Amino acid sequence: MDFSFLQKYYGFFIDGTSITLFLSFFGVALGVILGVLLALLKLSKNILLKSFSSAYIELVRGTPLLVQLYIVYYGLPRLVGLDFGDLTLGIVAISLNSAAYVAEIIRAGILSIDKGQMEAARSLGMPYNMAMKNIIIPQAFKNILPALGNEFIVLIKESSIVSVVGIHDLMYNADTVRGNTYLPFEPLIIAALIYFVITFMLSKLLGLLERRLRAGDSSI
Repeated sequence: MDFSFLQKYYGFFIDGTSITLFLSFFGVALGVILGVLLALLKLSKNILLKSFSSAYIELVRGTPLLVQLYIVYYGLPRLVGLDFGDLTLGIVAISLNSAAYVAEIIRAGILSIDKGQMEAARSLGMPYNMAMKNIIIPQAFKNILPALGNEFIVLIKESSIVSVVGIHDLMYNADTVRGNTYLPFEPLIIAALIYFVITFMLSKLLGLLERRLRAGDSSI
């Protein structure tokens, strides 16, 4: 094992890690926003909205992320006639993929809430949207936090696939170091350790948040 290359190339790993975190953060944020919308559409009584949401979720979950990335990367600029940065297209692809999985998690969380909660809110004169926003979704969030946390962790690891279209994330820079140093193995070990540290810290933070939420419920 020879890790002396880190003295010269440590900056590659730092830059790649920052891009990976940036990509994952916005991918998760936009994925949650779109996921909530898709979940509400799928629970809607409007057959068109429900069908659209169901079709989108099934299509995304039934095709590889790599294919979706290529479609967004090469198809979106042609479709809208605008040039986008590589990082922007990567965020769009990750967000659209994440939204489908998050939608199913959120939908399951909403359905886990007793129907009497909504009936009680409506009987008090609260509109459906307000009841969903202020009563149902906050309770559902506590139930789905572990599953949602797992999805975030998976997304961070899956974001490495954007390296195939030239986005300089952690995996892309690790491959660059491999090419420059002719070391096929050691740079991958460093990249793997960085991914592990990121996901391990995130899992601990989510566990802490989950315990605090449970503690808050028990104190009521």
